[in-house]
Amino acid sequence: MSASSAFNDEKGGSSSVGEPEYGHDPASGGIFSSDYKRHDDLKEMLDSNKDSLKLEAMKRIVAMIARGKNASDLFPAVVKNVACKNIEVKKLVYVYLVRYAEEQQDLALLSISTFQRGLKDPNQLIRASALRVLSSIRVTIIVPIMMLAIKEAASDMSPYVRKTAAHAIPKLYSLDPEQKDQLIEVIEKLLADKTTLVAGSVVMAFEEVCPERIDLIHKNYRKLCNLLIDVEEWGQVVIINMLTRYARTQFLNPNINESLLEEGGGGEKTFYGSDEDEDEDEEEKEKKAEVAAMAKRKPYVMDPDHRLLLRNTKPLLQSRNAAVVMAVAQLYFHLAPKAEVGVIAKALVRLLRSHSEVQYVVLQNVATMTIKRRGMFEPYLKSFYIRSTDPTQIKVLKLEVLTNLANETNISTILREFQTYIKSMDKDFVAATIQAIGRCATNIGEVRDTCLNGLVQLLSNRDELVVAESVVVIKKLLQMQPEKHSDIIKHMAKLTDNIQVPMARASILWLIGEYCEHVPKIAPDVLRKMAKSFTNEEDIVKLQIINLAAKLYLTNSKQTKLLTQYVLNLAKYDQNYDIRDRARFIRQLIVPTEKSGALSKYAKKLFLALKPAPVLESPFKDRDHFQLGSLSHLLNAKAGGYQELPDWPEAAPDPSVRNVEVKESVPEWTKCSSREKRKEKKVEKPFYSDSEGESGPTESADSESDSASGSESGSGSEESGSGSESEESEEGSESEEEEEEEEEKDKKKKKKELKKPVPETESEQSSEEEDRKIKRKSKQRKSDSESESDEDEESESESSQSESEDSESEIEVKKKKKTAEMKPPSKPVKKETKKEKKEMSLLDLDDFEPAPSPQVTPVNTFLSNSLVTDLEGLSLSDSVLSPATIAPSSVLKNYELLHRITGEGLSVEYCFSRQPFSPDANMVAVQMQFTNSATSDTKNLHMEDVKLQSGMRVKEFPEIELLSAGETAMAVMGIDFCDSTQAANFQLCTHTRKFFVSIQPPVGELMRPIFLTENEFKKEQGQLMGMNEITEKLTLDAKCRNEHAIVQRVTTAANLSRVPCGSDKECRFAGRTVTSSSLVLVTVATKEEGAAQLTVNCEKMVIGTMLVKDILLALTQ
Repeated sequence: MSASSAFNDEKGGSSSVGEPEYGHDPASGGIFSSDYKRHDDLKEMLDSNKDSLKLEAMKRIVAMIARGKNASDLFPAVVKNVACKNIEVKKLVYVYLVRYAEEQQDLALLSISTFQRGLKDPNQLIRASALRVLSSIRVTIIVPIMMLAIKEAASDMSPYVRKTAAHAIPKLYSLDPEQKDQLIEVIEKLLADKTTLVAGSVVMAFEEVCPERIDLIHKNYRKLCNLLIDVEEWGQVVIINMLTRYARTQFLNPNINESLLEEGGGGEKTFYGSDEDEDEDEEEKEKKAEVAAMAKRKPYVMDPDHRLLLRNTKPLLQSRNAAVVMAVAQLYFHLAPKAEVGVIAKALVRLLRSHSEVQYVVLQNVATMTIKRRGMFEPYLKSFYIRSTDPTQIKVLKLEVLTNLANETNISTILREFQTYIKSMDKDFVAATIQAIGRCATNIGEVRDTCLNGLVQLLSNRDELVVAESVVVIKKLLQMQPEKHSDIIKHMAKLTDNIQVPMARASILWLIGEYCEHVPKIAPDVLRKMAKSFTNEEDIVKLQIINLAAKLYLTNSKQTKLLTQYVLNLAKYDQNYDIRDRARFIRQLIVPTEKSGALSKYAKKLFLALKPAPVLESPFKDRDHFQLGSLSHLLNAKAGGYQELPDWPEAAPDPSVRNVEVKESVPEWTKCSSREKRKEKKVEKPFYSDSEGESGPTESADSESDSASGSESGSGSEESGSGSESEESEEGSESEEEEEEEEEKDKKKKKKELKKPVPETESEQSSEEEDRKIKRKSKQRKSDSESESDEDEESESESSQSESEDSESEIEVKKKKKTAEMKPPSKPVKKETKKEKKEMSLLDLDDFEPAPSPQVTPVNTFLSNSLVTDLEGLSLSDSVLSPATIAPSSVLKNYELLHRITGEGLSVEYCFSRQPFSPDANMVAVQMQFTNSATSDTKNLHMEDVKLQSGMRVKEFPEIELLSAGETAMAVMGIDFCDSTQAANFQLCTHTRKFFVSIQPPVGELMRPIFLTENEFKKEQGQLMGMNEITEKLTLDAKCRNEHAIVQRVTTAANLSRVPCGSDKECRFAGRTVTSSSLVLVTVATKEEGAAQLTVNCEKMVIGTMLVKDILLALTQ
């Protein structure tokens, strides 16, 4: 039901807007009323002061547009409301303007200042809509304004607005192509965007504006590959097609060796090869030897980036969108090694269950694929069998595929299928089936006679079209071995009386004329009959009658001389000039006179020369030079805007152009000691580490311990160093100058930071910690030796780099050993770590013991086993990392889950341990303490009947089999609260009772601390302005006037980490939400007499609002 009808129903069934009301008295003239009062009620509503009326009017107008009605005469009334304060009305006005701005350009231009104001609106939807309307006004005067708006929107904090900017780029380019250079700059900027929302749109803009600028893709190639899986479906199609072209220019042909061998080994002699030319044979042998030597000399090794593309597109074969599946299929067909192309067959066959339009496109592409890669679809032969409900064009395409797939092994089943198809009522389909049988017969010699006999039987069919098509196909088959089949030619001669289809009559006449020596008695009689009906025949038949007469005159002039002259005389005065010309030409050739030239001597050779049998080829044979899945391939003609698929390069271009310098968002004191070191790391480590080979990061991630599963994109371990989005650095791609400045700052800060311990409230992933500790070690050594010269710095960075790499390889070896065992923490591990226990509280890996204080965290549930062994032998002195640094900066608060009276002696308390939950990084770790105050033992403590809001998940704590009387036990569970403060409800069960309990998190426990530098903090804060920023003024509690107290209270209220700050009047904190990794930034600015201002910037506005309340309470009480 359309929107407008819904509104009309609400109004009590009044008729549609602007339409005459036919239900009234016909004499009232309603039907013939003019349109001058049309839409008056809507105009009144739009002019009213009430937003509700305006909104109702706009809804009805948009509904009219949706139904295809013209609402352009309302433009002046609508455009007045563009400055309306009501956001809902504003949105609908913008929808209307996008539709009609191009038609009513002058009126739209009047309100251009309003659109420009709309670009500054705090609501992202309004900003985007304003830009959309602006880019829809196709007037060259406003090109500079549009250009400015696009540039501003390209650096907007909202990805939705940036996406709209990408959409506006092709519109501006089509309006004014001279802006290309400026637009390319914007495209380059947007290509560096990390959000999936923007990726597809900017690649579309790239394809429209500057598809030849491949150099813009280099740095973003790996990022696009990794983002691909999360981009919206149409974006995926555009990106995959672009990457197909990119890969054809940047990588080597993976089938190069096979194609060389085929060229060398294929066909021992050419088609017209002569035995005499021995020299040529020798040359060919030399060529073959060269090719074989070349194949041996250069084994093909796939570029890791090429492998990345293939691996990241493969999962998209399971997409629900047929266009995405088709795009991946064409990518594999054009880029993958032959051995791997087979994976696309199953996905394409799945698409054949879709709508007929989708089937048509898929079958067109399958038909092309089956010519080159027949083996790929052979297992799915039955999927191409034809259903009676299929439309004709689908049937014909399936026939094409079946014919391409036919070989000696399956031809019998295919021919049985064809036999049933011939009985169909669809005549075009039957004709296509008969042609398919003919093609099978020419391609597979073993079944040629069978096919011929079958086609001859069809000659007695009642349906004239079937007979006609059979005749045409038999004619082609007989050309292969005419001498064997003179009886078939006789049988066909008898059909001339009945068959009326011109093509079939012409084919029979051509056969009799061509092989008149095989039927010497019948041929003259056929000519006699044809001469009778000559004037009534179609042109194509007349031409064949003339040919037949000429051939019979040359071979049997006694019987046919007069007949031939009669036919030529008839043709001489025919209406068609082709026939008159042919008659004149043949008369001169076969009836020699004094004037006729030397050609008449060779008349017999000309007419009765041996003609090669026609090759029945697939109409899809030469289509593969078009990119599969493109419109040009579908039409078999180059469509406008089609870009040719480039040929593979002879030599591989430089792969280092795709390397990107990654700036990790880690605390300043863990940054690499020098710039050279970072560069060395890039160069020395290939895209995938050697140990992984082609298996890639996904497999290396599997081999790692569970705790490494927390990386934001999950695309693999840090060792894969892909320079892509695997660790999303908080800073975008900044310029090199900024990097150099930061390096300088790093050098200055180093000594200070080594002396004063930095509070760390987060234990990050195991792999990151290993790297950090290795780096710290090299830094410490550096601070000891005071030499700050560049040479020393370089040599040191090199040595520390090699050391860190050694230790990384050791770590990998140890990890492999660990994963081989993969048993619960065994006793030897405990013994090894007790040495370190004295030094670092973090590595306290004893099993749980009944702890008197709930603050003791059982860390062994959070640290992977491999980390224990990895950290052995790292001597960390107290100056670098004291236990105080690592201990949580605030005391953890306990909550009661089950009171001992309610629990009949069993009491349960819980606290949010603020440690990463190792089985799942998106879960909040909840530490539970069970105390049995009863006199009897409690058994089988476990969870049941978990009730959660949608999206939430729980990882249950392991069952506690026995809790003796008077004892205490600890357990840890994980809950994914989905960034909401909704409670997780469940039953706590013992062997006798069940207790209903619920855990509700304070908003501050839904986040994890992150480390930002002051510059990063300011940059991120600048992007979270407007509706994402909440500011409150407050008066600090008397005990909370100093910096230490503020930090303690804020970090108690929320799991955030302190950000270094140059001003002592400000305290800054940063974190990310656990589930969605949305940024949370908190600033407390103190003023005189305890006055202060609290600012919270958060991508999630609800969380921001709740957090403000909690922190206000903490600071004022």
